[in-house]
Formats: sequence, structure tokens, C-alpha cells
Amino acid sequence: QVLLVESGGGLVQAGDSLRLSCAASGRTFSRYAMGWFRQAPGKEREFVAGITWSGLKTYNADSVEGRFTISRDNAKNTVFLQMDSLKPADTAVYYCAAGWRDSISRSSRSYDYWGQGTQVTVSS
Repeated sequence: QVLLVESGGGLVQAGDSLRLSCAASGRTFSRYAMGWFRQAPGKEREFVAGITWSGLKTYNADSVEGRFTISRDNAKNTVFLQMDSLKPADTAVYYCAAGWRDSISRSSRSYDYWGQGTQVTVSS
């Protein structure tokens, strides 16, 4: 069982940065691949970024490549999403998710546990 709690969302202007955090409970956090997803109003949930349990491999969606960076600190049971050069199109609720495997999946169905989400709003 893994409990995930996101934080760090807020209202920012275009071009600003935010750093999201996802704190996980459970002693086996380091054995889970982690992902960040987002969902805008009226749209389906979409993959943003993923990281393997070792942290050695990451993958970003094309829409955020070069602007967002996913990382993790297994000693602190935390995964991060550094978001730079934010755009209004990045406005969404952001969710972190954990999947029991050592590979990155862009499918939400591959993840076993989800956080409650944190709102990110980017004004123009």
C-alpha cells in the first residue's frame, strides 16, 4: 500500500516556475516507478513525465520536453516535478502515481496508486 500526497501547486504567470512534490508513505517506495499526470477541465488525463525506481531513466511527454524535469529522492520517499517556462496550456490538476515495476509507462492504467492532485494555474 502506498499513500501519495502532492503539494506545490498554485497560481503563477506565464514564464514562471513551480516545483511540485509528491510525498509517499510505505517502505517500498524505492521499488515503484513514478509518474506525473495532469488533467485539464473537459480533457482526459494525460501523461506528463515518468521515472524508474532507480531514478536513472526518465521520460517526458513532448508537450513538456525541455521545460519540465522529474526527479526522486528515495531516501525521503519523494518525487518532484520541476516546471519551468510555464504556459497557460499547462493549467491542470497534476497527479502523481506509483506503479509496481521498473519501467516507465505513459498509460494511466499501468499505475497502482494515485494522489489526490494539486491545482496548477498559469495566467497569460
